[in-house]
Amino acid sequence: MRATDLSELAAFEAVARHRSFRKASEERGVTASAISHAVSNLEARVGIRLLNRTTRSVSLTDAGTMLLAQLSPAFGEIGSALDALNQYRDTPFGKVRINAPSSIAPFVLGPVMAKLIRENPNLQLEIVATDRLEDIVEGGFDAGIRLGESLRDGMTAVRINPRLRFAVVGSPAYFERRPLPQTPADLKNHICIRNVYPSGTPYAWSFDRDTETIDVEPTSPLTLHDHELMIEAALSGIALAYVWENRAEPFLRDGRLVRCLEPWCPPEDWLYLYYPTRKYMSAGLRAVIEAMRV
Repeated sequence: MRATDLSELAAFEAVARHRSFRKASEERGVTASAISHAVSNLEARVGIRLLNRTTRSVSLTDAGTMLLAQLSPAFGEIGSALDALNQYRDTPFGKVRINAPSSIAPFVLGPVMAKLIRENPNLQLEIVATDRLEDIVEGGFDAGIRLGESLRDGMTAVRINPRLRFAVVGSPAYFERRPLPQTPADLKNHICIRNVYPSGTPYAWSFDRDTETIDVEPTSPLTLHDHELMIEAALSGIALAYVWENRAEPFLRDGRLVRCLEPWCPPEDWLYLYYPTRKYMSAGLRAVIEAMRV
């Protein structure tokens, strides 16, 4: 097989997996037009349409579905074979792509990025921060970060630092008008920002103390999914915010925010770095795991 044949097949496999020429081009580090040209060449050479394209979407033909099913295991084997070469290198080499929630990425990855790059000069670290739930395999990531939760089959999870917890915060001006809540039940007398995931699905303010668990679902004129905006809203004195403690810490230190209900906010479950279980692991991913594991 010629190198051009393999390159065209790799371009098709990336487009078929992502259902996107743009995402495939980002993964492979070339332009979208180069990916499109490679796929068109492949289709012309085999004489069969593999992809249906519109201005809005990409879908597989029956022939494309069959080809992808055959290619995916083959490319997986090639990747494992290349990863196995890392055992002959003294230092990690190549790119490691990590997906992490944007609301916690600075606290999780910030402390380790400089050390990883400094100690591994041949390592390329690419971090994509988003609070949308991503399929790391489909997205072309080597690993992802999540709070402790069930992961699909074929994934390995490693416990990492730090262990985070939430905080309920408001400005001194806000508490001049309302008393500090002493229990979660007191929040019914307060204006509390509604928290939602990027998908628009709301999530409750969750509290635990001893054996008691209470979930509060705020009713509020303000609904946000970005923790920085929640902090800004709390600083303005308009409402209370339920945010990651690390995000609020600088403002708590200088007195611009006041914390309440701290005994009701224990640490969350552990964070995990998770990745597809493979026979071989790249030296780069191994270096990331060792830098982050508990």
